Amino acid sequence: MNVCMAPWPVVFDLDGTLIDSAPDIHACVNSVLTQHDSPLLTLDQVRSFIGGGVDVLWQKIMAAQQLPQDCKADYVAAFMICYQDATQLTRLFPNVVDALGVLADRGHPLGICTNKPLAVTQAILAHLDIAHLFGCVIGGDSVAQRKPHPAPLQATLAGLGADPADPRAIYVGDSEFDAACASAVPVPFLIYSRGYRQTPIEQLPHLAQFDDFACLPGLVERHATA
Repeated sequence: MNVCMAPWPVVFDLDGTLIDSAPDIHACVNSVLTQHDSPLLTLDQVRSFIGGGVDVLWQKIMAAQQLPQDCKADYVAAFMICYQDATQLTRLFPNVVDALGVLADRGHPLGICTNKPLAVTQAILAHLDIAHLFGCVIGGDSVAQRKPHPAPLQATLAGLGADPADPRAIYVGDSEFDAACASAVPVPFLIYSRGYRQTPIEQLPHLAQFDDFACLPGLVERHATA
């Protein structure tokens, strides 16, 4: 007898997955560095530092620029003033809106699990007019741990009604942090190949990869089965 299964929740990372936020983050970083008369960074450098949250971002910046670590709190505080309103240069990757719409129409509960601070995440989602599509949004300061720890993704799945003991769901991301987080839960991981990762895809645990969000609904339907 065929059993009708409810559509699996689909949870997304944000930076480098749904959105290209590197230009805004780069602008904020260099604004802070300018205020402190510190050497500036290229967009590619900043992009390579994204993924672990604001604290990790600035750990990497301070190390790369050989800045005193005991000044990091001042740099981070100045960064957050700029970052909380940094939306003008951020763009959705192509076909994201259509893919999210298809998944929502098919009944998949959608969520966000990101290391980006929650207030900044909510501002970006509102600015891009996609906040209404997500039933649960977990930011980098929503729980005590950040990815790659499984807790943020577990919290997102719980918020979408998944069974904690058997979370039939899919996580979509772009980075080492996302791959490790999905493995730790564990849930199947789909990787967007045009994101911000620094490791070759073949070295990251994943169920499938894609380079166009037009392909995502098909991948979800193929793999989100009992």
